[in-house]
Amino acid sequence: MPHQLLRYLPILTWAKTYDRQTLGADMMAAVIVTIMLIPQSLAYALLAGLPPEVGLYASILPLVAYALFGTSRVLAVGPVAVVSLMTAAALGNLALQGTTEYLMAAITLAFMSGVMLTLMGLLRLGFLANFLSHPVIAGFITASGILIATSQLKHILGVSAHGHTLPELLSSLVAHLPQTNPYTLALGAAALAFLFWTRKRLKPFLLKLGATPRLADVLTKAGPVAAVAATTLSAYIFDLAGKDVQIVGTVPTGLPPLSAPSFSPDLWSQLFLAALLISIIGFVESVSVAQTLAAKRRQRIDPDQELIGLGTSNIASAISGGYPVTGGFARSVVNFDAGAQTPAAGAFTAVGIAGAALFLTPFLFFLPKATLAATIIVAVMSLVDLSILRRAWGYSRVDFAAVATTIALTLGLGVEVGVSAGVLLSIALHLYKTSRPHVAEVGLVPGTQHFRNILRHKVKTAPHLVTLRIDESLYFANARFLEDYIYDRVVCDQPITDVVLMASAVNEIDISALESLEAIHSRLKDMHIQLHFSEVKGPVMDRLKRSHFLDNLSGEIFLSQYDAWQALSDPQSSQAA
Repeated sequence: MPHQLLRYLPILTWAKTYDRQTLGADMMAAVIVTIMLIPQSLAYALLAGLPPEVGLYASILPLVAYALFGTSRVLAVGPVAVVSLMTAAALGNLALQGTTEYLMAAITLAFMSGVMLTLMGLLRLGFLANFLSHPVIAGFITASGILIATSQLKHILGVSAHGHTLPELLSSLVAHLPQTNPYTLALGAAALAFLFWTRKRLKPFLLKLGATPRLADVLTKAGPVAAVAATTLSAYIFDLAGKDVQIVGTVPTGLPPLSAPSFSPDLWSQLFLAALLISIIGFVESVSVAQTLAAKRRQRIDPDQELIGLGTSNIASAISGGYPVTGGFARSVVNFDAGAQTPAAGAFTAVGIAGAALFLTPFLFFLPKATLAATIIVAVMSLVDLSILRRAWGYSRVDFAAVATTIALTLGLGVEVGVSAGVLLSIALHLYKTSRPHVAEVGLVPGTQHFRNILRHKVKTAPHLVTLRIDESLYFANARFLEDYIYDRVVCDQPITDVVLMASAVNEIDISALESLEAIHSRLKDMHIQLHFSEVKGPVMDRLKRSHFLDNLSGEIFLSQYDAWQALSDPQSSQAA
């Protein structure tokens, strides 16, 4: 079978060893994830500003597409909180008329994101995720969790409040507090309390009663379903809709209709940035979860193929009337813990969601929106990790500034500004750190052939010899820094005759850095100082040989720093050279 076909269709690899035992494990995991996913899908669709059934639609074909093209054995793809919030923010900025146009824009957003992700995968651009620093992403997700939880309080209180930033949401909630519906508040508060108790206390309680760990786990995951059932029944029996408690209402029965995105140039231009940001954040969140869970089973994932898997999942969501999806942290962990062995578990989950869309939707008519809001709040509170601020402050003030800025901008100016700032801050942080590389003057550790920083260790040095260890690749952003550092060091009262650049940590020298090295060499030569190199890596040397730099070099290239020390530490030998 062609290698390329195996690469683009990972199902051809794991399907060859699929057996009855694996089937049983996957089906059991699918049952548990389906129970968890049904209320979450409904809730996240409402968070995105869409009809609840769209959440179910976005949880069927995307799972099948990922089972075909994804490389993670346990990643559960579908609607997630952060992407739902970003979808609402993106579509809220458009002047759309009615639900139909809003839904079409959501479908188009999913299609655009899918195309972007797939193209990035085909071009093998998975490495781009490395440019988003973890502290910045953690800050953005924390701020998003706070925004999501705050935005759902209006459903718990039964009031009409609006806003895309934390100040807007809080001021709107405070202004509408006198309009709080006591029935909605009682229902929402009860659902919140029950769901928090279920998440933290139910499993230990069931184990204490003698339940098996598997049964206790299933019943704990079914907590949101129990909340949905109990509050829906209460709303029906006590006619809470007649007391102004908002309910979901009619949810269409049936499988998702085939849909097509809009190809309006105006709409695409308006959604382009949002689709790009959703693609980046969705991929980073998804691949982080996939890599973490894969490592626990000594498996591996292919980031480039993950882009294709997520891309095709979003295209599948678009053609089935859904909105942008990605791999969900909580669902994937549940899928992992439930014993899923292959992506087929996701396909079985899709069958379960399809069954719910076909047979359960009539029972959702009296489902209070407060219950769905409570489901969202409990789910997203696990995303909020303010301890990242304390950890970043203790470790690096620069990282702390990046995290705090991302959180502040996301809360104060909205999701799109926050994530854009996060991306720019990640890149700026990388450029800042690498533009000021660590350069250490080193000396010989007595009795060894090792060289260490003269400021940290007792080492042997020679007054006429300066050895500088460069702990970073050299490129356009830090080339001038190295020039200034060397000039400042050699301008002193000591009779310096030789400078050695120890390049053991230099993986690349770009053309801007090469020009800087030529300038350094020329200036040192004018000062009657020879420039040498030691421990230059093979690929770096290969590139230097393609230039004229080595032909004009006044000094030598030493295989090791110890060789350079032996040749240059004696002033007489240096002068003779």
